[in-house]
Amino acid sequence: MKRSDRQKKKSTGIYIGAGIVVLLAAAGGGFFYYQHVQEQQAVKAGEKTIEGFIDSLNDENYEEAVKSLKVQGNNDLTEQDVLEKYQNIYGAAEIRGIKLSDLSVTKKENDTYEFTYKAKMNTTLGELKDLAYEGTLTKDGDQTKINWQPNLIFPQMEGQDKVSLSTEVATRGEILDRNKQPLATTGKLKQLGVVPAKLGEGEEKTKNIKAIAEGFDLTEDSIEQAISQGWVQPDYFVPLKIIEGETPELPSGATIQEVDGRYYPLGEAAAQLIGYVGDITAEDIEKNPELSSTGKIGRSGLEMAYDKELRGTNGGKLSVTDEEGNEKAVLLQHEVKNGQDIQLTIDANAQKTAFDSLEGKPGSTVATAPKTGDLLALVSSPSYDPNKMTNGISQADYKAYEEDPNRPFISRFATGYAPGSTFKMITAAIGLDNGTLNPDEVLTINGLKWQKDSSWGSYQVTRVSDVPQVNLKNALVYSDNIYMAQETLKMGEEAFRKGLGQFIFGEDLDLPIQMNPAQISNEDSFNSEILLADTGYGQGQLLINPIQQAAMYSVFANNGNLIYPRLVMDQETKDKKNVISESSVQTILPDLVDVVQDPNGTAHSLAALGIPLAAKTGTAEIKEKQDEKGQENSFLYAINPETNGYLVISMLENKEDGDSATNRAPALLQYLNQNYQ
Repeated sequence: MKRSDRQKKKSTGIYIGAGIVVLLAAAGGGFFYYQHVQEQQAVKAGEKTIEGFIDSLNDENYEEAVKSLKVQGNNDLTEQDVLEKYQNIYGAAEIRGIKLSDLSVTKKENDTYEFTYKAKMNTTLGELKDLAYEGTLTKDGDQTKINWQPNLIFPQMEGQDKVSLSTEVATRGEILDRNKQPLATTGKLKQLGVVPAKLGEGEEKTKNIKAIAEGFDLTEDSIEQAISQGWVQPDYFVPLKIIEGETPELPSGATIQEVDGRYYPLGEAAAQLIGYVGDITAEDIEKNPELSSTGKIGRSGLEMAYDKELRGTNGGKLSVTDEEGNEKAVLLQHEVKNGQDIQLTIDANAQKTAFDSLEGKPGSTVATAPKTGDLLALVSSPSYDPNKMTNGISQADYKAYEEDPNRPFISRFATGYAPGSTFKMITAAIGLDNGTLNPDEVLTINGLKWQKDSSWGSYQVTRVSDVPQVNLKNALVYSDNIYMAQETLKMGEEAFRKGLGQFIFGEDLDLPIQMNPAQISNEDSFNSEILLADTGYGQGQLLINPIQQAAMYSVFANNGNLIYPRLVMDQETKDKKNVISESSVQTILPDLVDVVQDPNGTAHSLAALGIPLAAKTGTAEIKEKQDEKGQENSFLYAINPETNGYLVISMLENKEDGDSATNRAPALLQYLNQNYQ
């Protein structure tokens, strides 16, 4: 063989040998990559198992949660034993809203996987935080499972440890009227429920559940769900709903217990003001983790506005003990803190009288003690039953409320309206103060319609009474729109807005009631003589709710000072000095007395009550076209001009012919006159 051939073979041999090394290295890399992928898949499977386990606990589906556990071989317990532990411990402690964080799954020796995570959860005693869990995972067939250990319940548990829970539920504070009469309180209620063992089995059970559902406006599914809760035992009482009235004949399995619950003595008469409570939900806990997992929370009205003060804090202790009951670790401990009572300025009798006077018609009444700003009545009609809303309303009843075109859920006392002719008092006072209005000057006005000139096109201001010679007194007695439109144009927009700026337009009132600030117009300028004129007699784009009207009109009971409204007895009375002059008040007030005493006055029907009254009526018309009849909202303002002990603003929305806010006022005015001098 030639040397060159030997060299070639040697070179080939080296090349082939190097190729084997490369192939072996590639094979080894593939093996390690495959192993890495397998490990990652195992980690993800472990994470998924733990997340599913937590989700099942949050859903109170303890049977599903236990399916994520490998119980046999890890202790002396069976799956049924572990299931009962979760049902009893998590059920009794009302564990809700478990939040998982810092989840880590890692491979250890011998193909085992360990996990750690942190958790926080809500209990019947509030939030339990900073729980650090750890454990191991195992492959069980095609599934990855958590090796069961007692520390999966609470990290502090081991062996045969138990959990001890003592609770003292906080009493929700009462909402009281000015005389300490309850407006929201704790009362004795009839709780309908079932005892599962007494329902029977098979067809008998199905028959009894159907009878209970049909008899008490429930669904069979809702009853099945109730008795399927994790904490339920065969002889436990399982609550379904609160019932009212006489106790009916009960189907087999059903029973009634007397329980304490939230109760609203005035019912519909104060529903929009007081509101109602409902069960704490997962969404509530999401917004406020400090909430306990059970109990009630304010859903509307003052129950919601003052929920934190009213609700209080549950007391008790959640702890881990050993098998003998010796305490090992305290998980949560609180002293019970009962809710505070809230005393309002409201007079329950005035509230009820005002509500009854509206007889379910759409409208609102606000009564105040104008010298202090105390709100004596805040009424909105029609209304709803807050006792049903709190203690279990049927779908049919709720649907009827929702579909009612008169919208019983809205608070009309906090809804902005054009105030109509009651606002003429304000316009007149501004004109008197800036010197553009002379109360003795007589304007000659012919007919029932008027416009400044042809630039107004077809638009005309209208009035009800054809009085040819009109001064301020006549304008208020007859409620003359044309007179007030002319006087507003005379003073001009700048002077008018300057006067209005002394009131509360654009201000947020210090009240626990949601409302928009009072509005003069949609824009900062009228940009229209027609809009300026219309605003002067209480229409245009004015939006003032009845509470705001009462505050503005308080100047006529306080020599020109505006007293801000207050709703809580310990709230400070605030005022705004010299909003209008005392001389303007003394000019206008006698004219408002004549609105009642003069046979031509628009509130003359109130003279028959035989009590001192100064009043101003108003009608705000909402219509699409000039000459068509539109919706009419009727208003009444009334005070006792001798004592200024009370002030009333009443509004009847979309009044019917022959009806008015004035017609519905006598009972309330008589009550106030007897009690607020």
